[in-house]
Amino acid sequence: MTALAMQVLLWIVVGAGAIGIASWLAHWSYRRFLRRARGPASKSLGRGEVPTKLDTLLDPLAAQNQGQSGLATLLDNSDAFATRALSAAQTGRSLDLMYYIWRTDVTGWLLLDALVLAADRGVRIRLLLDDVNVQGFDPAFLALTQHKLIEVRLFNPTRNRGHAVRRAIEMVLGLARFNRRMHGKLWIADGRLAIIGGRNIGDTYFGAVDAGTRNSVDADMLLVGPKVDEVAALFDSYWNLGLSMPILALWPGFKMNLAKFCTRLACEVRSPASRRYLARTLDGRTAESVLAGQLHWTDKVQLLADPPDKAYGNHSAPWMSTAIADILLRAKSEVRLITPYFVPGRAGIEGLTVLAKRGVRVNLLTNALSATDMLLVYGAYRRYRSTLLKAGAVIHEFSPAPKPNRKRDVLHSKVFVIDGVQAIVGSLNFDLRSAFTNTELGLLFEHPALVADITRMIDALSAPDQAYAVSRPEHALHWSVARPGLPTVMFVEPEASAPQRAISWLVGLLPIQAYL
Repeated sequence: MTALAMQVLLWIVVGAGAIGIASWLAHWSYRRFLRRARGPASKSLGRGEVPTKLDTLLDPLAAQNQGQSGLATLLDNSDAFATRALSAAQTGRSLDLMYYIWRTDVTGWLLLDALVLAADRGVRIRLLLDDVNVQGFDPAFLALTQHKLIEVRLFNPTRNRGHAVRRAIEMVLGLARFNRRMHGKLWIADGRLAIIGGRNIGDTYFGAVDAGTRNSVDADMLLVGPKVDEVAALFDSYWNLGLSMPILALWPGFKMNLAKFCTRLACEVRSPASRRYLARTLDGRTAESVLAGQLHWTDKVQLLADPPDKAYGNHSAPWMSTAIADILLRAKSEVRLITPYFVPGRAGIEGLTVLAKRGVRVNLLTNALSATDMLLVYGAYRRYRSTLLKAGAVIHEFSPAPKPNRKRDVLHSKVFVIDGVQAIVGSLNFDLRSAFTNTELGLLFEHPALVADITRMIDALSAPDQAYAVSRPEHALHWSVARPGLPTVMFVEPEASAPQRAISWLVGLLPIQAYL
């Protein structure tokens, strides 16, 4: 080895050692900060002596269906918003909310306004947000905490706020920690009603899109009854985890004029766009019809959730991906799944191919290259297509025709249907990030009418005018297309550009699937 090579090697070793020491010091400092700055533990509020409006609405139904839980599907974006807004208006004790994304757009501001109005009535608000999507929007959520009944916590946050370079350095030195995110979505009102599913808070999830934007096709479940107690306990475990930090602890000395914030909030909710959306979404709807009128009652409901300490890499309880894998492997005739991102890994693809080869119909619906909002993920997914098709599975790729002045809608639902009898709706994508890195949650349930709702949704989204059917005759992939101006059969991803195809092909060669 030459002297120059020896010198280069020495510098590499020294550099790696320095980075390792810096990472260890950063980890030690962060853990010390967590112990010092974490907020006090708190619990979900039990029922008081005076019933709330929500108690009064749900008590008669609970009495008629003792021991059972009431469920309703929230498959329409407007229904999903109305359910959240009307439940917030009916609360009298508490709102406990957990979200991966809360955007400050039309619907984001409207629901923030609903929180402030509830707090003004004496309702305690606990809002837990994953930190990765809060960066840059801290002022709005900091302002909320100026209300004495509202507390905001951030899950696994970076300490450096408002400074891009320092934040980037912190992320690089703590990459393994920073990569672990809270991906679940949960809305609990008065400990009596819960909304669980795939929707974050933002215009794309509630059909409030303008020109140049797109709708997300999504699915939530409304839950009332005794199972809500279990959901509330799960929220408490996340809220009290050492990684859930009060946002004020990250901004020591922060002061904001609450009256000024409320003026800004009032301007947002009185804007023409907000008024138009509320008129379209809430006019003619009542709490009785939305929160109680569509419920189906069953005792076959199970909460599926990752333990919060999965964020530390711990297995204190089975992870959600393991539970779903066990459920799928017990299928007898059919498995239908919707996932916007399909990166199953070796174990996942082996499980599905085993099902297909023993005669279970496996039907996958995921985003097409022309519709996906995650080009890198599509690149990883393309590695698994042929294997799944060869085993006999059916694949549809969602890509409806774009509407005038709008981007093409994107699939965001996370749904499983097993043997036409059971269904799972939640936040878990069929990918390695959901399986091993993010924390996720969802509901497993059985009820003929509810499963029929989900099945109709899958059928509609898989129809020729909404999706391409992918097949593999004679060892080559074919896309069946029902779109004016296009061939009925194509041999490359339809309606995708050459750069999209090239990038996705290149990504498919890279060993980065666990991070997608």
